[in-house]
Order: sequence, then structure tokens, then C-alpha cells
Amino acid sequence: MKTSPLKLHSALGHEAADKRIDILRRIGDAGSISQAARAAGVSYKAAWQAIDTLGNLAGSALVESAVGGAGGGGARLTDAGRQLLQAADEMARARAHVLARLAGRKTSGSAQLAGVAALGLRTSMRNQLPCVVTALKTQGSMVRVELALADGTALASRITRESAQLLALAPGLAVLALCKATAVQIASRSRAAEGRNLLAGQVTRGSRAAGGEVAMALAGGLQLVGFAGAGSVMKVRDPAVAGVDETAVVLAVTG
Repeated sequence: MKTSPLKLHSALGHEAADKRIDILRRIGDAGSISQAARAAGVSYKAAWQAIDTLGNLAGSALVESAVGGAGGGGARLTDAGRQLLQAADEMARARAHVLARLAGRKTSGSAQLAGVAALGLRTSMRNQLPCVVTALKTQGSMVRVELALADGTALASRITRESAQLLALAPGLAVLALCKATAVQIASRSRAAEGRNLLAGQVTRGSRAAGGEVAMALAGGLQLVGFAGAGSVMKVRDPAVAGVDETAVVLAVTG
């Protein structure tokens, strides 16, 4: 059976301090996924989700079942899993050195440093806004993550509890809020609605046709791209309001 090469860059390229790596490490130490989940403070389901995702990104199984022994069955790392942890350690040391050097320079806050740390993030989502988590509110199987942009503007994202656990979200944590341009509707005015973010600003690139693409500057200077509402033409310097559903806001941890 042909073995695929281990894709370390895919598994480690998006997040150096990944909760998933922590879970993998704990599985190696404990020899049990359930024990690793408890030690990491996540559910058993979230731990499996973490290992499945890492394995898919790496292109190789990272954990295998261990049968028998004094403690019965369990789990152990494969050679690929051990290689991934070694690579993660080396990357963490290199990254810590770079960020320590950057931290000595003047910045306008943790949200801006999060943006610097995420320069290697590649995604099709055109809107990437540095934020800080201000609160977490569990709502059934979902968590509403309340955020603040650098100027204090409020934003919210709604994600699963497992995702919140794996990202180790907590108040004060710097994150990136991402959303597709197609998920952002820009209009001259918009009504507030439950589960929907409203962001005020000014059009910087208008649409030549109704329903066309529009770029706008938010109050704090960040840029946002979306589309004008049906039958609406937005012009440069027009005041505008961007609406985006909370479920369309994806979070990325960069620290």
C-alpha cells in the first residue's frame, strides 16, 4: 500500500498555538482520547473532531487504537503524529522569537498584533477584521462570541461549542473575524435584527449597477467588502451600513 507524504505545512500552516495540537500531545502522554479531552478541557466529541481535522490536513492518520494492556484499550500516536508534534514545537519556538521581537515595537493594541501574526493566513474570505473577544454566551449547542474591533465597535459570531473549545476562546483573546464578501449586504440604512451585525461606515468604492460590489470604510478605518442590496446603487462617500449574519462570521485564532 502506497504511503502518502506527511503534509506538515497543511496541518500547521494556519495556527501555531493550535488547541488541536495540545489535544494530540495529551493523547500521546495519556494514551487515551477521553483522558486527553478531560485534561484539555474539551468534550470527547471535540477531541475526536480535532484529531480528524488534523489527520485530514496532514494527509495521514495521527492516532491509532491501542488494544489490550493493563488498562485495556486506548490510543497512541502514529509515527506521523509524533513527527507533527516535533514540527509544531520547532515552529512554536521560531514564531515566539519573531513575535517577541515585534512586541518590542509600538503597536495600537492586541488586535493589531493579531493582524500581524495572521499575515500567513490564506483564505478566500476577503473580509478579515482583527478583534478582541469580550464575552462568550452559550445558547444550546451554539456559543455567541461577542467581539470588539480596535475602536470598540461591537461584532458577534455564532459558532458551535466544540469550535469554541478547540479555539480556547476567552475574554481578552485576540482573534480575526472573517466573512465572505457575498455574506455582507451594504445599504444606505438597515434595521437591526436578532442574530445580525450592523456596521456603519462610508462607501469608498461604489457599485456601477444595482446589487454590485461595494467597498466601505468602517468608523475605525478598517475596510469591508460586500454587495449593495437589490435595486440599490451606492456611490463613493455615501454613508452606509453593512449587515452580516452572526453565523456568517468565522473566527481564526492567531496567537
